[in-house]
Parts: sequence; C-alpha cells; structure tokens
Amino acid sequence: MVIDALQSAYPWIKSLHVIAIITWMAGLFYLPRLYVYHVEGWQGAGVVVGSEMDMLYQRQERLLLRVIMNPSMIAAWTFGLALAVIPGVVDWSAGWPWVKLASVLGMTWFHMWCAARRKDLAGGTNRLTGRQYRLMNEVPTVLMLAIVVSVIARPF
Repeated sequence: MVIDALQSAYPWIKSLHVIAIITWMAGLFYLPRLYVYHVEGWQGAGVVVGSEMDMLYQRQERLLLRVIMNPSMIAAWTFGLALAVIPGVVDWSAGWPWVKLASVLGMTWFHMWCAARRKDLAGGTNRLTGRQYRLMNEVPTVLMLAIVVSVIARPF
C-alpha cells in the first residue's frame, strides 16, 4: 500500500528531491564564502567581534543555515530515502548508489562542520583563516561531482 503510493508519486518525490538538493547546495556553496568575508572583512582587515559588521555577518550566516540549509537538507534526505525504498529505482547491487550514499554522508558532515564554524564565529572563537575557508569551500563541489556522475553516468 505505502509502496504503491510512493510509486505513483515517484515523479513528484523526485522533483521535490532535486529542488531540495539545489537549495541545499546553494547554501553549502555560499556559507563558506560568507565565512571568508566574515573573517577577512573589507580590505582584508578582519571584522571586529561584536561590531555592526560582525553582527550583520552573523545574522546572514544564521538565517542561511536555519532558514534555507537545514530545511533543504532534511527535505533532500526525506525525499531521497523515499526514492530509495521504491522498488526498481535503486539497484543496490551496483556500485553507484554506495558512492552516492558515501558522498551524501560527506555532504551532511560538511553541513554540520559549517554549522559548528558558524558557532565559532558567533562566539568569537574562530581559529580558521579566509584561506582555510576558501579551501573548505571546494568540498561540496567535489562531493557534488561524485554524486552527479554516480547517479547520471553510473560508471560502476
């Protein structure tokens, strides 16, 4: 009964899954960039903790995480799991769903890492440089490539 309902709703579930992924990825690409700006400030001088500019960055970071990224991640996982249980959608004997799952777990870890860094910046305990945030900003790109190639090309 539930499986029949999921099968008939497949195009809608898949559509909602893709929409959730797009919004989640937008946040995962942008939040570390906000951290670079927050840490470096204008002209690379840095933002003083507690200043008006610091509070502005904190607000942007908090809203991006709580209003866009968290709900998008939850929706992506929810719709993705729904797709995974529909018979015939995922061939679990192939390698691609396992690569995708590992990459999605990596994406989720990165999301949580970003949330922890937001707390560091808000609490004035940040220890990372703008360069380090720039490097970490590449993580979701690499994971996205693994996911898209795994799902579309299915090389394994």
